[in-house]
Amino acid sequence: MTTPRFLQIHSLVSYPAVLLNRDDAGLAKRISYGGAVRTRVSSQCLKRHWRTTEDEWSLAHTGLELSVRSREIFEYEIRPKVLKALPEADEAAVDMAGKALSRAIYGEKADEVRNRQALLLGWPELNFLTREVVELVRAHGSAEAVAKAAEKRFKGKDAKANFAAMKATAGSLAAGLEAALFGRMITSDPSANTDAAIHVAHAFTVNAQESETDYFTVVDDLKQREETEDSGSAGIFDTELTSGLFYEYVVVDVPLLISNITGVEATAWNAENTERAMPAKVVEHLIHLIATVSPGAKKGSTAPYAYARTLLIEAGSRQPRSLASAFEAPVRADRDGSLTAKAENALFDQFAAFDNSYGAQEARRYLSVGGHARDGVTGPESLDALGVWAREVVERAEA
Repeated sequence: MTTPRFLQIHSLVSYPAVLLNRDDAGLAKRISYGGAVRTRVSSQCLKRHWRTTEDEWSLAHTGLELSVRSREIFEYEIRPKVLKALPEADEAAVDMAGKALSRAIYGEKADEVRNRQALLLGWPELNFLTREVVELVRAHGSAEAVAKAAEKRFKGKDAKANFAAMKATAGSLAAGLEAALFGRMITSDPSANTDAAIHVAHAFTVNAQESETDYFTVVDDLKQREETEDSGSAGIFDTELTSGLFYEYVVVDVPLLISNITGVEATAWNAENTERAMPAKVVEHLIHLIATVSPGAKKGSTAPYAYARTLLIEAGSRQPRSLASAFEAPVRADRDGSLTAKAENALFDQFAAFDNSYGAQEARRYLSVGGHARDGVTGPESLDALGVWAREVVERAEA
C-alpha cells in the first residue's frame, strides 16, 4: 500500500499549426533544452485556462467558492453592489470608503489604478468587504465621516480584527478555490498568503521547435467589385505558427490541498476523521481539465483544441520528480514510429530507468490513445477511470 502524499500527472499533447502562448514580440514562447530550442507554454497560461474553462468538469462545478483576479475590485465589483443596496447613498461617500479599502488591499499607491498589482480574492472575501462598505456608508452618511471611519476600519488594529472576522466568517476557502489550488501572494499582507498545492511546470515540445511564418492577406470585398490595378488586397500580414508534441507536468501536494480546502492542519491530512471527499472531487476535476483543456489563443484562425494523447498518473510518498529528461534529446519521427509513439516510449522508459536506480514505490495508472500496454503500470484506461482512481486515492489516503 502506498501513501499518496503526492500525485504526479504527466501528459503528452499534440498541436499542429498553432500559436498557443506568445511573448512580448508576438512570437511563440520558447526555451532551449538539451541544446535545442523548444516551443513553450507557460504555467501561468495553462492555469488560467484550467481556472476559467466552462464545461462539466470546470472548477465552478465542484460546488466550492471561486476567486477573481483584478486590480479594480472596488470599481468593478464592490461599488455597483453598494449602490444597489443603498440607492439613496451619497456616491462621494461610497467612493471615500472605496479609496480607503483599495489602499488597504493594494497599498498606499492604490489611488492610481495603473499603480496597482492585480490581486486574487475569493468571492467570500469580496462579499464580506461589500457588506463592510455598505455598513460604513449606512452608518456614517457623509463623505467626510465615511472617510474617517473607513480609514480606521481598514487600517491598524481595527483592520487586523476586521480581517480576522472575515476569515472566521468566510471559512477555510475565504480566498476561493483557485487560491487553495494555485496559491496567492499579497505583499502588503503576508498573513493572507496561501501556498500553492498544485505545482505546474511550463510545458515544452519534446521535439525541436517547428515553426514558420504564415503570410496572409485581407481581401477587400467591396474593392473586388471594380476593376483595379491590384488584386483587392486590403492588407498584408504575417504571424508565427508552430507545431509540436508538448510534455506537461503537474504535481498535487495532497496534504496541502486537503489543508487549504478543509482548514485542517496539513499534518492531519490522512487522519481518520479528516473529511477528504471535497479535495478528492477537486482532484478528479483537475485530471479532466489537464487532459482536455487547451490554451485558447487564436481560436478563430487555428482552432487550437487537443486532448492528451498520453496521460500518466503516479501516487506516492516520495519527493516528486519530472520525467522531462526523457526528452533532453529531441524526439524525431522516423519510419519506425510517429512522434507521439516514440515520445510515449521515451516517457515510460524514463520512469523505468528511475525505478531501476531508486526503486519502484509509486502506484501508477495511465491513458494511451494508441492503446499501448506497458509493463509495471496499470492501463491503458479511460480518462473517466483515471479520474475516479485519483479521486479515490485522495479520499482513502492510500493507493
